Amino acid sequence: MVKVEQYEVPEGIYYSKDFVWVKVEGDKVRMGITDYAQKSLREIVYAELPGAGTQVKQNEPFGILESVKSVSDLVSALSGTIEETNEEVQSKPETLNEDPYGKGWLLVIKPSNLQGDLANLMDFDKAVEWHKAQTTNKY
Repeated sequence: MVKVEQYEVPEGIYYSKDFVWVKVEGDKVRMGITDYAQKSLREIVYAELPGAGTQVKQNEPFGILESVKSVSDLVSALSGTIEETNEEVQSKPETLNEDPYGKGWLLVIKPSNLQGDLANLMDFDKAVEWHKAQTTNKY
């Protein structure tokens, strides 16, 4: 785990420029929002997620997060079929603020093109540099 300014960037996962992380777990992936995203949104008060069996496509919206600050589309980091949705996030959206890389995961997906989709994402080193650029541009 590295901190870039006040933002946590864990190792061993991939990142999209849409503030979504992806963790490969065998033939499935777990997806959630980054620490940067949850801190930028501030207090998350609502999460709308699709159910199991829904198809998602890389770089296309799949759900919505509402915070006291704004409403934001969730954009998928990869393509595939949703196997599981985190019900706790829908009933307790503040979980995303409390533990974005743990209990605050959003979806478990069976990817349709894992290696191809991962090639379009940032690994840890690229993500650290990208977060540094985001924090530089913020001020």
